[in-house]
Amino acid sequence: MTKGTGATVARPARPVIVIAGPTASGKSGLAVAIARAFRGVVINADSMQIYRDLCLLTARPSEAEEAQAPHRLYGVLDGAEACSAGRWRDLALAEIDAAHAAGLLPVLCGGTGLYLATLMRGIAPVPAVPESAREEATALLRRLGNAAFHAALAARDPVMAGRLHPGNTQRLIRAWEVLAATGRSLADWQRAAPVGGAAHLDFQSFTLLPPRDALYAACDGRLRRMVEAGALDEVAALMARGLAPALPVMKALGVRELAAYLAGAVDLDAAIDAAQRETRRYAKRQVTWFRHQMPESEIFETGVGAQYSTSPPDEIFSKIRQSGLTDAI
Repeated sequence: MTKGTGATVARPARPVIVIAGPTASGKSGLAVAIARAFRGVVINADSMQIYRDLCLLTARPSEAEEAQAPHRLYGVLDGAEACSAGRWRDLALAEIDAAHAAGLLPVLCGGTGLYLATLMRGIAPVPAVPESAREEATALLRRLGNAAFHAALAARDPVMAGRLHPGNTQRLIRAWEVLAATGRSLADWQRAAPVGGAAHLDFQSFTLLPPRDALYAACDGRLRRMVEAGALDEVAALMARGLAPALPVMKALGVRELAAYLAGAVDLDAAIDAAQRETRRYAKRQVTWFRHQMPESEIFETGVGAQYSTSPPDEIFSKIRQSGLTDAI
């Protein structure tokens, strides 16, 4: 309130930098460079790096990288938990508010487009689903198998079934549980106007989309280095926990392929080749998503891997300075 007038003074939107892009594109290095240059804190926006079980295999920042700038929401959940976009949004908003209160610039970093879109634009107003509905859907899928479960979903909800691959266990269960709990297709809820947008935040977003050949080479090289650094031990420890196969952490890139090697089903080279192939496919899907689903983000098509940690692009730094966003911290 303005003294003596009673008039309300609008509080300026608070700044948030977003660094998005596919796996192995150099996001983490760039986010750290920005945090160091603008007194910032790096906040995780990757759906797998939020789990503590797979530090190496999910390419979480190393201790040396975390020492260069504050990092938040990395390895904060146990693999036995399932983190949704809505839950991550609540966690991220709390960290963003804490950063602003401390006079720090929040720098979101990650390749999970759904998480970023949920924060920046809001989320479909799907009612909370009882745990019993999720348990029933999970039990039914286990009993029927993915193909038969997909067919059963198609009989009840052809729109959602048409959008989902039979192998996408988590999303199949989600579609079934929402229909069972609300009587409406998840597709209907998703068509409704989103709620919970962050109008009090001013996002400046940059997306790294390196050339395909360079990106794929970076994916391949990083996967092999992960194995050399001990990713097999991580996967062995994860499998020993006996977690439900439908949990998100069990679907992290490389888990299924390296677990097959540990079980004696394939040799190590075959497992690495398969994990590299799946990683490249995932990177391709990410590139497609960011090109078409984040039009508000400025695209940079150079650089890959660790390049941005040692040689961050001056153009991005200039745009952050010129935007005046950092003046609003």
